[in-house]
Parts: sequence; C-alpha cells; structure tokens
Amino acid sequence: MYQPPHFREDDLDVQHALIRAHPLGMLITAGASGLVANAVPFHLDPKASAKGTLRLHLAKANPQWRDIAASADVLAVFQGADAYVTPSWYKTKQETGKVVPTWNYAIVQARGAARVVEDVEWLAAQIAALTGQHEETREKPWSVSDAPDDFIRAQMKGIVGIEIEIASIEGKWKVSQNRPVADREGVAAGLGELPAQNDMIDLVRRYGGLTTE
Repeated sequence: MYQPPHFREDDLDVQHALIRAHPLGMLITAGASGLVANAVPFHLDPKASAKGTLRLHLAKANPQWRDIAASADVLAVFQGADAYVTPSWYKTKQETGKVVPTWNYAIVQARGAARVVEDVEWLAAQIAALTGQHEETREKPWSVSDAPDDFIRAQMKGIVGIEIEIASIEGKWKVSQNRPVADREGVAAGLGELPAQNDMIDLVRRYGGLTTE
C-alpha cells in the first residue's frame, strides 16, 4: 500500500479497533484461479498471535478456499470511515485557488499465512464468536443455539473455515493531516454539514491536532 509518512498509522490497537468496527473485509487471493476477491465478515482474535489472528468461513461452493488450500497469497482489506473532500472547504481556495478535490479515508490491510479448517468444533466456535460479536449489543441477542441442532449441522456441512495468522499489517489514515490548520478546520466544518460523517469529523480533528468539541 502506498504510504506517505504523515498518513501512516502503526499502532496495532488502533488497527485492530478499525477491524472490529468494520469487520466486513475484502478477502483477496492470488492463486490458480487468478486474482479473486470476496467480501466476508471476519472475526479478530487479538491474542491468538503476535499481531492477531483473523478467522472466517467460506461456502464450499466458493472456489477461493481451494486456492488458499494450495498456498495462495492472502490479503485482507478493511475499509473504515471515508468521505469526499471538496476544495471549497479549504481556506487556501480563497487565498490562492491552488487546490484540488481529494478523498479522506481510514484503511487497514493485513497479510499472513492462511490455512483451511474443516474441523466441526473449530467451525462451531468461529460461528459462535462471530455471531456473538454482532449480537451482544441487542436487547435480546440471537444465539446459534436458538436454531435447531440438525439445521445448524446441515448448514455447517456447506462451509469451510479459514484462519489467517497476521504476519504484516498496515494502517493508513488519510484525514487531511497534510493540509494547513485552517484547511483542516474547513474540512471538519464542511463535513459537519453532511449527514452521517461524525466518524470522519472526529478523525480529521484528532489526527489534525484540532481541539475537540
């Protein structure tokens, strides 16, 4: 990933937090089937290895897992908050006019050795962990055990597990840090006029050294 120094985010806890907040990642492989990408919900176990371990499952009908079994290279990409940035928000536009549009975003890419897992107990644990992660905030969380056992067993016959021990992980938070302070303030104010941009506003202010409101 192209990484200008001022956009790098090397804090593992921050990288892991983005993965947990945006767990629907892109699983990308380069193997016998060529370049393949699938959107998959991941579950992160931060303590299973030095940089964390990602666990997921794929349908057996999905040929990507066979490439992984044959040692295909694996890349997982997680996209966080993002927003279009218009030059009209920059004070520099009024001063010189020498500005262009850009896009702000936060993203994490993880690479590592992947293995295919068909063990029933592993699959049951992965499904339970993934489901629990997303149901825990509900007033009445749904549990795998709420469904009939024979139904769950039948469903599990159609999937395979994938486990990725993260060997390298990169974070890129491109959130206007390269702009003058007045331009950063303008971006934060402009985003404040748009719906559902609170996450990006927070990133622009935090990484730009601006006071929080």
